[in-house]
Amino acid sequence: MNFLFITIIAFIAGLTSFTPNPAPKSKHKFIIAAHRGDHVIYPENTLAAYEEAIRNEADYVEIDLRTTKDGELVSMHDGTINRMTDGKGNVKDFTIDELEQLKVKSKDTTDKTVYHIPTFKQILTTCKNKINIYLDFKAADPEQAYQMIKQYGMEKQVLVYINSATQFTGWRKAAPKMPLMLSMPDSVKTVAAMESFINKYQPDILDGSYNQYTNDMVALAAKYNIPAWPDIQSAGEGPADWNNALDKGLKGLQTDHPALLIKFLKEKGLR
Repeated sequence: MNFLFITIIAFIAGLTSFTPNPAPKSKHKFIIAAHRGDHVIYPENTLAAYEEAIRNEADYVEIDLRTTKDGELVSMHDGTINRMTDGKGNVKDFTIDELEQLKVKSKDTTDKTVYHIPTFKQILTTCKNKINIYLDFKAADPEQAYQMIKQYGMEKQVLVYINSATQFTGWRKAAPKMPLMLSMPDSVKTVAAMESFINKYQPDILDGSYNQYTNDMVALAAKYNIPAWPDIQSAGEGPADWNNALDKGLKGLQTDHPALLIKFLKEKGLR
């Protein structure tokens, strides 16, 4: 996920207090979000990757929502299908029927399983009452997405990661109680800068790189009752990084290795 500077609406500028919308409930004290599902085992953003995250008892699957030519919602990180499928072109230029004919590539060249681009409806069905959804809102209509979430009775199982001011205002209008996650810009490196960001933009949940956070910044988020679940995902992440995150006082992470991180936390008595 890109660490974007979120330039949000002027009407909230200058406010000094607010009550964050609560994040979806979890039975675990330390929250694990599986980045694009468990994509080390299965192709990213496929139902198989999400199902593996469920089996591993992650708290969230992170999905990337985009819109097809005919207005259907699907999960694909990139704006094009080039990297992940046997086709080429922009997601927005294909109908859902055309996308469903494509095969999603597997990193494992011996894997003969045929994977497909999942629809948002399929994802909601797969996740309902099993795992929460961390919705990275790439290119879609907030009202359409929220109505679908409501249709499946999953209003309490979704948080939305915001990528632009337009998305922020759209989601606050469509679903005022939906928890919205924002990344702090890289320039936020002190408690004072973080507090200014919080009061100005009023995030319900905070993201960003885990390296950006200090112990005092984590404590400030707790003071405002805002969960801070930053990104730690990388191919080489491991116990040294996870211990560092724990030392900072963090209580949630987005990871590329949910099974290994959960095993690590269990060994420490934290899951």
